[in-house]
Parts: sequence; C-alpha cells; structure tokens
Amino acid sequence: MSEHPVVSPPAGGEYEREPVPERALKGPSAFWGMYAGEHTAGTEFMIGPLFVAWGASAFDLIFGLLLGNLLAVLTWRFLTAEIATRRRLTLYYQLERITGRNLVTLYNFFNGVLFCFLAGAMVTVSATAVGVPFEGRVRMPSFGDTWPPGVAWVLVCLGLGAAMTFVAARGYGFVARVGHVAAPWMFLVFVACGVVMLAKLGTTNLFAVIQPPAHTPAKIGFWGVVCFAWFCNAAMHLGMADLSIFRFARKPAYGWASAAGMYLGHYIAWICAALLLVYWVRERGADPVKGVPPGPMVWDAVGWAGLICVVIAGWTTANPTIYRAGLAFQGMAPRLSRVTATLVAGTVCTLAGIFPAVAMKLLDFVGLYGTILCPVGAVIVVDHFLARRVGLPAEYAVRTGTGFNPAVLLAWALPVLGALYFYRVHGVNSFFLPLPTWLACGALYVVFSKMWHRTAPAVA
Repeated sequence: MSEHPVVSPPAGGEYEREPVPERALKGPSAFWGMYAGEHTAGTEFMIGPLFVAWGASAFDLIFGLLLGNLLAVLTWRFLTAEIATRRRLTLYYQLERITGRNLVTLYNFFNGVLFCFLAGAMVTVSATAVGVPFEGRVRMPSFGDTWPPGVAWVLVCLGLGAAMTFVAARGYGFVARVGHVAAPWMFLVFVACGVVMLAKLGTTNLFAVIQPPAHTPAKIGFWGVVCFAWFCNAAMHLGMADLSIFRFARKPAYGWASAAGMYLGHYIAWICAALLLVYWVRERGADPVKGVPPGPMVWDAVGWAGLICVVIAGWTTANPTIYRAGLAFQGMAPRLSRVTATLVAGTVCTLAGIFPAVAMKLLDFVGLYGTILCPVGAVIVVDHFLARRVGLPAEYAVRTGTGFNPAVLLAWALPVLGALYFYRVHGVNSFFLPLPTWLACGALYVVFSKMWHRTAPAVA
C-alpha cells in the first residue's frame, strides 16, 4: 500500500485525511457503549411495531433476528473492523484513494443525504414523545402519513434536530460518551415496556401473542426477518461506513462491540417494541396497518421514563449518523471544516425529520438505503484483500493520479439499477437486495478493472 501523506489535523479535527495516530486510539468501552447506544435507539420503537404491522410471527422474530444479527456482527468483525484497523482512514478518504476525487464526490453526496434522512427518522420518532404531554396541541403522525401534521410538530422537530446536531458537531469522542452513558438506562426501559405489555396481555407466551392479525396477509417471514436484521445496517458494515468509527479502535477484535447493539437493540428491544403494538391491536382495537406513534404507546406502558427514553433513544442514534453524514459532506469539500460539514448535515437531517414519511416506512427505506450505498464497500474489500492476488493495482487513483475510475462507477451503478428494477417492477422486498448488489459490485469491479487497468503506472 502506498504511503499516506502526513497532514496535521486542524483544531477540533478528526484526522479526516490521514491515518488516525496511535495517541488518538480508543479503548473497547468507547465502542461497546456507542454501539449499544446507537442501536438501542429511536428506530427500535418504529421497527418492532412495523414487524407486527407486516405480519411477522413470534418464530420469525425470535429465530430470524437471532441469525440475522449474528451475520451482521460477523460482518462488522471480520470485514469492517479488519480493514479499519489496518488502514485507519475514513470511508470517504479510503474510497477517494481508489476511485479518484471526482467519483467519490458523487458517492459522498448520496451517502451524506441518505444518512441525513436516516437521522431525520430519529428526529421524527423523538418528536412523537415530546408531543404526548401536549396532546391536542401537537398532532402526531400515523404509519400512513407523509407530510408534517402541523406547525407545532414542525417546531418540536426543529428543536430536537438542533440539539442532536450540537452533540454530533462535538466529534466522535463526545458522541461515544453520550452513547456510553445513555445505553444501559435505555435498554432497561425497553425491557420494562415488554414486561408491562406481557402483564397487560396476561401471558408470557410470545408464540401465542405475536401472530399476524386476523385477515392480514404476512408481508415478511423468517428469511425476510433474517435479511432485514443483517442488512438494515448494510451501509455501515458491508458498505464500510463504519471504517470512520473503527479507525479509532486499537485492534480489530473491537468489532465484536457491534454485538451490544445487535442483541440489546436489534433483538431484545425490537421484540419488546413489537409487544407495544401487539397490545394496542389486541386490547385497544388499533388498526395494525395505520399503527400507533411510539410516544403514546410508551407513555401508556411506563409513563415519563418511557417518553424520556424515546427522546434520548432517537438522540443517541442521530448523533453518530449526523457525524457520519458530516464526514461525507466534508469529503465533497475537503476545505470545509468537519464542524461546518456536520452543521450542514444536521440541518438537512432536521428538515427531513419534519416529514414523517421516512420513519413511517422505515423497513423499506433502510433496505433501499443499504442497496444504494453498500455495494461500493465491495470495492474497498476487493482493494484491501484481493487486489494483489488477482493482479489489480491497490489504491488505483493514488497510484495513477486519476480523478475518475470508470471501473468503480460501472461496478456500482449497474447492480444498483438492476436491484431498483426488481424492487419497483417485480415487488422484491428491499431488504433482500443489498447482498446480491454487493457481490455483483465486487465481481464487476474485478472484471472492469482487468479491462481498463491492465497496467497502473505509479505516480512520480
């Protein structure tokens, strides 16, 4: 691998265009706390009930989530963390060294905007909790809503988005501390919600209570749950976005920290959150298709502690997501400071959060978001693990001085366009698409690189 330029980070910098030095590396607690906080989060209050609305059974959730989350943890540990601790670069700078400046700018735009929409969903979820004490003044959205339900809703979202952006702008260290402090308490609130709902339902038999509502066709089954659990964070692990996080890790074994988020948040918290809507459907006659906003359900279950948890849970997910989006925007304009780029990302996130469409269609959105972003991670995997073995130049753009690597563009665009065709025309669920697009991108990158880059002269 070619040597990296030595650049002194600016005040408040995060080593965005150089390897993280030894003195800045962090211990395991920073990662266990951050992953537990980020993935025991606001989205969990949406995803659990959406599984119920889509007709998942107890078997699908208990065993499908067990397998899917294991696959996600293994991907973080043996792909993302391995590359991150060897190169210690952000996703955006690593990609620039392979694709060239011009192409990575396009990718950074898509990456930053999609991260902002994901963080915006956290603003939406948190706002449903803030609206509960002001019932009648703040109208809250249902699963089918797309537009802001009122002026009061907009004001709540603006305030929450500003607070979340402030934390993200402080840098990774501050983001990690927030997650570390908040995660244990949030997890206990999720568990409390589940226990209270089972008590109200009068049984502890999950197989009896988590069943598709009568006369409602199941839109997701066992393998759908497996794939959703594995690929809902596809952009982070297969797509290598978390190179930006694990570059601070002392060793690749810290990749196991992702298990804290997967099994506390994406397993126990999802199931507990699902029980909230199960209760409202069975005992209060709620329509599972229209759903119920997280705030009222959690308020009914555990009161003020639940409302505070919904707000903080959205916060701890939005913080690192806005941080990643800021790095993406800074990758588009390297002269822009990280703080300024993060403020731009936070503004876009807040505006997206005002519109409930993303949060209320979260199962579809995260599948599409992974399908669009994660294939480029295959290019980094090929460059790191396979380039020399198959006779390709590693870090092609650095070695040749090119600003545009056409092999990457075609390898990325063709599988994504094919996947979107199957999604739109044939109705394939979005969470089945990330893996085939990722594999196709890696294979096509090898093929196109062989065609265009038979020789790669080093830059003088």
